[in-house]
Amino acid sequence: MTKKQIDLRAYADLYRDNLLQSVIPFWTQHSPDPVYGGFFTCLDKKGQVYDTDKFIWLQCRQVWTFSMLYNQLEARQEWLDLALQGARFLEAHGRDSEGNWYFSCSREGKPLVQPYNIFSDCFASMAFAQLYKATGKASYKEIALTTFHRILARRSNPKGIYSKAFPGTRDLQGFSLPMILCNLVLEMEEILDPRLVESTIADGVHSVMDVFYQPQFGLILENVTPAGGFSDSFEGRLLNPGHAIESMWFIMDLGSRAGDKDLIRKATDITLKTLEYAWDPRYGGIFYFMDVKGHPPQQLEWDQKIWWVHVETLISLLKGYRHTGDERCLHWFQKVHEYTWSHFVDGEHGEWFGYCNRQGEILLQAKGGKWKGCFHIPRGLYQCWKTLNAIEEKYKDIAYEVKQ
Repeated sequence: MTKKQIDLRAYADLYRDNLLQSVIPFWTQHSPDPVYGGFFTCLDKKGQVYDTDKFIWLQCRQVWTFSMLYNQLEARQEWLDLALQGARFLEAHGRDSEGNWYFSCSREGKPLVQPYNIFSDCFASMAFAQLYKATGKASYKEIALTTFHRILARRSNPKGIYSKAFPGTRDLQGFSLPMILCNLVLEMEEILDPRLVESTIADGVHSVMDVFYQPQFGLILENVTPAGGFSDSFEGRLLNPGHAIESMWFIMDLGSRAGDKDLIRKATDITLKTLEYAWDPRYGGIFYFMDVKGHPPQQLEWDQKIWWVHVETLISLLKGYRHTGDERCLHWFQKVHEYTWSHFVDGEHGEWFGYCNRQGEILLQAKGGKWKGCFHIPRGLYQCWKTLNAIEEKYKDIAYEVKQ
């Protein structure tokens, strides 16, 4: 084995520059709709619009992104103006008469898909809480709070009348909502009742780390029984490595907030275990879906390599190293970084491609669509950049060498 010096400053500069010189300019130039407001997300590799439908959760995510950059990085009026015009579109067209957020609408704002997906609501809460922080406008705070409380009221049955499952035969609870709530409550902490913050955090940590984490596998499952048990079915055996690893940096942030080193250590170990399990030994990269018993997954796209899975993994590995000093995190960070930057990043037209096949070949010549927008990559680049800075400061007297 050889050793390779890790230049943390070079990594930090790379992530910063890609964020500010490639990714954000791509979205500011190509995404805003100058006629009806809101954002186009269906953009080809050069940024040309190939479909004008607007997906509410991606609209919300983009409002959050520009508000976050304005609040956390620099008070650029351009960023605030973009967030505000997105918020105006959402206020006018994003909800039904009961306050539920639609899944999608036409370019003009006419509803296309019913509010079946509670994640539109989750990202609406995030967006308007962040925009309230930027503007102090009371109506944005009210939207964020009203939506958050509706999420809590629906969390035991998030799809409601839109659920396809037949009740009582194989009831399962899903991982996605408890996972998102762990992050959402931190996003909204400043405007929530402190008791609600603490109870929501406690419930979220318990769900993620004691219910969906299954010790017999050492992994986090996507679905478990209502009692928290294993279901030997397609859904019950499902592992979504990206979800599991993304949730671990949420847990690390909560552990850091509470000074809980044991929780951070467990989250770091789960990150590493999941990555070891889900890494493709033949072609590299992280599988999209897996079956924890090794059976064929029902998702035909199971072996694709997806942008958000890899960028969220980079965040978790860096936060794991920052908090624990576990050199396995740095080793894996280099490995995942090399795969990610050689397969997804577009140095010619800006931004990142989203979808590769198992062999690492680009599947879609697009930078955005129904599922990919201005969120995971800018958030990930920002988180990695700032975490690399924090690591450099914390360990500035240590020579960074890891085994290859």
